Amino acid sequence: MATETISSCTGSSLLQPISEIINLPLDQVNFVVCQLFALLTAFWFRLYLHPSKTSPFVRHVVATLLGFYFALFCFGWYALHFLVQSGITYGIMILAGVEHMHKYCLVVALGYLSICQITRVYVFDYGMYSADFTGPMMVITQKITSLAFEIHDGMARKEEQLSPSQKILAVRRMPSLLEYLSYNCNFMGILAGPTCSYNDYIAFIEGRSYHAKHLQNNGKVNGTHKQSDPSPKVDVIQKLCVCMLSLLVFLSVCKVFPVERNIDDDFVATTPFYGQVIYLYLSMLTTRPKYYFVWTLADAINNAAGFGFNGYNKDGSPRWDLISNLRIMDIEFATSFKMFLDNWNIQTALWLKRVCYERCPFKPTAATFLLSAMWHGAYPGYYLTFVTGILVTLAARAVRHNVRPYFLGSATHKLVYDVITWAGTQIAICYTVVPFVLLSVAPSLKFYRSWYFSGHISCLLLVVALPVKPRHLRTPSSDHAQLPPSTADDSSQEKKTS
Repeated sequence: MATETISSCTGSSLLQPISEIINLPLDQVNFVVCQLFALLTAFWFRLYLHPSKTSPFVRHVVATLLGFYFALFCFGWYALHFLVQSGITYGIMILAGVEHMHKYCLVVALGYLSICQITRVYVFDYGMYSADFTGPMMVITQKITSLAFEIHDGMARKEEQLSPSQKILAVRRMPSLLEYLSYNCNFMGILAGPTCSYNDYIAFIEGRSYHAKHLQNNGKVNGTHKQSDPSPKVDVIQKLCVCMLSLLVFLSVCKVFPVERNIDDDFVATTPFYGQVIYLYLSMLTTRPKYYFVWTLADAINNAAGFGFNGYNKDGSPRWDLISNLRIMDIEFATSFKMFLDNWNIQTALWLKRVCYERCPFKPTAATFLLSAMWHGAYPGYYLTFVTGILVTLAARAVRHNVRPYFLGSATHKLVYDVITWAGTQIAICYTVVPFVLLSVAPSLKFYRSWYFSGHISCLLLVVALPVKPRHLRTPSSDHAQLPPSTADDSSQEKKTS
């Protein structure tokens, strides 16, 4: 029974021979092939269905139908969950009224996602950690809830009650069903996202995104006004090169440093502690390239379709990072816990910030981590990671408030501080996310016991020993600098999304 379920969950069996030849699961092969077809389709969409050549209605219809086709190919009839979840929440938006529908949509969308995740994990195949139908539902849940809050801001709240970013993102009219389905299920983002604001997506479909960015940049490059749409070709090629490199690294070194070895009894017994620390870093480092591959390819697909333009650099070159989901160099050389996660899964971090952190009246950090854990899924390891993450966040905040000022007196001291905090950040991240990879409680606790819970104890001591001003007593700049990692956003990113 379980075998049949998994088989139907993978969608089309057309690529089964390829799957057997390269020895990869069929669902992963289907996913990669669909994304490559989406990339080719995106070029066609930008060139032949350009807003100057066709209507927004046609662009919405084509983007939606292609999205459903790719979803059916990858996930079979499980893709109907995308329609059901979107349909129920659209009904809530229409019937419940703008005053409270954002709350109902959050509960229903997240609840529906959680039911699907629990069913997949505990009924069908615990530990199946490859392409599955709840992955796209996670992105659709973000879009549904983001739009619901944006409609509430635009139609139920007064202008003076909104923050600057909320004013920009606010939606002033109820979307049509076609616009709603196109936003949730378009072919560019149906399989791997990323999440984007509704206003940005509609501006792209209607051909207004370039014009708005031209005005923001005064339309000036070397004294001339840019009349033609900027080409994403260079950025797409660069991102595809990153994809290829990430895939090669993942396939070549991932099996050399399995994460499970961190809890192997012989390894723990025979390896000195410094060796365990180094291996932990290397084993967790090799898990990142698969995310680099998936998210960078998704970004390239959107860019190829003409979505993601974000103005111009100082040298006049176009920027295509409006909906980028990561900054690899900033991740690998992060010198703080916050900096690492500010540049990791950026659009999810923005969603958490806008939906939860900015709106939660009490304990926003804990509430944000809880929402993030619920959204990620039903594996207990996720919750262990996010509970540990709360403690690490508070400790990192305490260190930054109390220790960092002493190292800003000279460039040499700053360099020493950066080197120490880089090493500490990388180990803290690895220590925190081990349960996220191991998934289960028993192996996760086994790992922490082998480290004598040293990370937890150290963080707890730092939180107790180093005082941090309460949130309402901090200056705006200080408070901005100390947003929790899971609400990652900086002023430049807010300006980008505007």
